[in-house]
Amino acid sequence: MNNITYTQRYLPHELNTKYYACKLYRAGHSIAFICRRYHMSKSSLMRWNKKFDGSKESLLNKSHRPHTPHPNSHTDEELKWIQDYHRRNPHISVCELYGKLRTNKGYSRHPCSLYRVFRRLGYSSKAPSTKKMRKHNGKYETPNNLGIKWQMDVKHIPSACYVSEMPDRFYQYTVIDEASRERFIYPYRECSSYTTRDFLKRAIKYFGYIPEILQTDNGFEFTYGKEITKVHPLDKDCISLGITHKLIRPRTP
Repeated sequence: MNNITYTQRYLPHELNTKYYACKLYRAGHSIAFICRRYHMSKSSLMRWNKKFDGSKESLLNKSHRPHTPHPNSHTDEELKWIQDYHRRNPHISVCELYGKLRTNKGYSRHPCSLYRVFRRLGYSSKAPSTKKMRKHNGKYETPNNLGIKWQMDVKHIPSACYVSEMPDRFYQYTVIDEASRERFIYPYRECSSYTTRDFLKRAIKYFGYIPEILQTDNGFEFTYGKEITKVHPLDKDCISLGITHKLIRPRTP
């Protein structure tokens, strides 16, 4: 075994480096020369030389585990309480466990101490999620015919893409037909329901047909929130044109 395991926060010296540094020091070489040659400190060299007995095995790292437990460490009885509660409820959280120990067992330690013991015993500190899993209906169905479904979105154009001398702000509206992947782009100086309605009219004129479904995100330029009962102007245009306005799930691409 030539190398020392890399468990320290610093890059440790190899076993051969320790061995030859101690040999040079025992041979009478100066400490400054040895430290410069092996890139080490004087305190490290003195520590290694103190336990060096002529063999490499004497320079191996020893265990850092204390021989006796800490006086403030958890007792065997307290550990048994934690293990019993976890055995009865494997999904118990640290907060719930701490409350049960305080109420039923007179547990008086800090919650952080319980957390460290909980993790050291190999238990997970995360309570099971109560979030309902989204039902996936399989592969996303892409229409094969034109005019079935459009996707519309808007994004702010970065200032790095603007080459004019006068400062200005632009928004790029984009609509794409899912079947042909053909897209139509038009810039505006604002992002509002008015520009959205105008863009829809331009897109219908560009493609030459009205789609059956228009899919957008939940931005206020496309729809209002659920708490608002007022009908959005884009929804009014979709109803008059016979288009189904479909909204994607919030916070999903």
